[in-house]
Amino acid sequence: MSGRSTFSRTGGFRPENLGQNAVSLIGSIGFSIFVIGVVVFTVIAATYEPEDPLFHPSNKITTFLTSTSNATLKSDDSVVKTGEDFIEPVNQTGFIKIADVESPEINSEANQLDCDVNLPIDCKDPEVFHLMMKATMEKFKDIHFYKFGKPVLVEGSTSGSCDMAWRYRPKDGKVAAFYKDYRRFVIEKSENCSVSVKGIGEYHSGVNARKRKKNSKPGFEKSSTVNKVDDFSLPVVGEAVNDSLPVVESENAFKNGNYLVYVGGGDRCKSMNHFLWSFLCGLGEAQYLNRTLVMDLSLCLSSVYTASGQNEEGKDFRFYFDFEHLKETASVLDQVQFWADWGKWYQKNGLKLHLVEDFRITPMKLADVKDTLIMRKFGTVEPDNYWYRVCEGETESVVQRPWHLLWKSKRLMEIVSAIASRLNWDYDAVHIERGEKARNKELWPNLEKDTSPNSLVSTLQDKIEEGRNLYVATNEPDVSFFKPLKNKYTTHFLDEFKDLWDENSEWYSETTKLNGGNPVEFDGYMRASVDTEVFLRGKQQIETFNDLTNDCRDGIGTCNIAAS
Repeated sequence: MSGRSTFSRTGGFRPENLGQNAVSLIGSIGFSIFVIGVVVFTVIAATYEPEDPLFHPSNKITTFLTSTSNATLKSDDSVVKTGEDFIEPVNQTGFIKIADVESPEINSEANQLDCDVNLPIDCKDPEVFHLMMKATMEKFKDIHFYKFGKPVLVEGSTSGSCDMAWRYRPKDGKVAAFYKDYRRFVIEKSENCSVSVKGIGEYHSGVNARKRKKNSKPGFEKSSTVNKVDDFSLPVVGEAVNDSLPVVESENAFKNGNYLVYVGGGDRCKSMNHFLWSFLCGLGEAQYLNRTLVMDLSLCLSSVYTASGQNEEGKDFRFYFDFEHLKETASVLDQVQFWADWGKWYQKNGLKLHLVEDFRITPMKLADVKDTLIMRKFGTVEPDNYWYRVCEGETESVVQRPWHLLWKSKRLMEIVSAIASRLNWDYDAVHIERGEKARNKELWPNLEKDTSPNSLVSTLQDKIEEGRNLYVATNEPDVSFFKPLKNKYTTHFLDEFKDLWDENSEWYSETTKLNGGNPVEFDGYMRASVDTEVFLRGKQQIETFNDLTNDCRDGIGTCNIAAS
């Protein structure tokens, strides 16, 4: 077959079939492209990991993690919201009124017959008790009283002195919390043995009344139960703090328990917002699995809060948060104690550990695990080694972060309460943010001018009555900058109250004891937290952005974004 091509022409390549073949070829190519597209989309969908929700938050996360107040000293992640910030303030009803504590009728003739001015004051006398309550309510007109404790005699006092405690809330309080104060009263007895209150001591001067003794008779409160709240629903600032570490009662109790622990990861030394977002994910998973969370109470404080500008290890969870409330409302153990117990008993009792090294293994897949300990081990590659990744995706709708279990440190809130009490809970507050933002004219063109002394005097005169106590929360290091405000207001700054955390303070003593005898620095996060909380308790709260300047908090063009 010389002269003929080596490729034989089949029927399919005949000229009359070319159009049909072209259509068929185009269809095959189109289908192949479709199949490849489906495969690529499937691979992307299976391996896609959403951006870090902490730094690119959804509206829901932003609501929880971003403060609606501008009173913080650092505009990014300086002070976190905790559980009590999301509690609606209780109605200001059911409080005790002066008419409720009018002194009982006294038989004056019998009183004179039995009169002996040399007898010591009886603090338990109903007349004395009612007199002390009435004097307290007349002196502190800006708070509502909910409970009075029985007065306690001050042993060894040369004059008649009684200590009394009470639970209260400021009349205009916007924060869902109760407060406790206890003061020393000097009681005077006249020649006819009638008694009167000669003086009331300073905040927390009545130390004998701080803690009610067991089996002691209750004091005075309204019998109405309409506004009763249980001990865990609202914080009570001023009570003695018991944040000792919980322990497992026995070997038998330990081996019958079920535990969850997170190990490693990249969350350490991040912002406090980041820490809480991850910690509460772990606590939420532990509650979902009905397990005890084994937690590390040792924290690393991010450099954004430290005077050194470096990350600082060795901080204690209890410096910043209310561990007493946490251990009473959730099942948690300190990891140091846990590992000591595990080392003693796991071999003897055949206790097993279930290791999980992939955050994509959801809590739902671990629900049937019977091993005593589930350990989630996180690697070294960020952001896949962030604890909060466990709560992403389908887990987000199943495992809820238990925000209500985490409150701010009662010791820090005690400082806040002391500052507000020294101002008789009758003050206004302004936040003045300057610093780097005031120097950046490109993003905040008006901030420096709007927060200058002359501008502040002009703006505030229409907002705050002259002569008022004015608490100033600011990141301006030189408070003399605000001297012109003193001509119109009685100004107060955080460092005016540093005796509340210096070496002679109760805070210093308690935190030093908590820290194994080593003094604790009142660090930047603590300062910002206290400054913010004092600001939030002002009767009027004037914020930098919206109130003092038209600049946007996050720079030009971001106002509408922040509001959306």
